Amino acid sequence: MKLGKRQWPLWLWVIHGVILVNFLIQMGYAAAMVFLVVAPETAGPLWEAAHTFPFEKMVTRRLYAMEFWIATVGFSLYVAVTEMLPRLLRPEGTGESK
Repeated sequence: MKLGKRQWPLWLWVIHGVILVNFLIQMGYAAAMVFLVVAPETAGPLWEAAHTFPFEKMVTRRLYAMEFWIATVGFSLYVAVTEMLPRLLRPEGTGESK
C-alpha cells in the first residue's frame, strides 16, 4: 500500500461515481436541450432573429442554459472538494511521487 493513497470502502466509491456520472448526465442533457431541441431554425447565434424567436421558447432555452451552468458549477465544486482539496491539504512527503 502506498502512503497517502485514499482507502475508501467500495460503497463510498460507488456513491462517488454515481454523483459524478449524475452531474455529467445533467450537463449533457441540458446542453442537448439548448443546442438541439429548443434551438432556433438558423444555426449559430440568434442576433436579429431573437426578435422573431417565440418568447416561451426563449425562456425555456434560457432555463435549460441555467440548468447547464448550475450543474457545471456543482460538478466543479464537488470535484474540487473531493479530489483537489485533499491533495492540497496532504502533508509534504506523504503524497504519491510525480
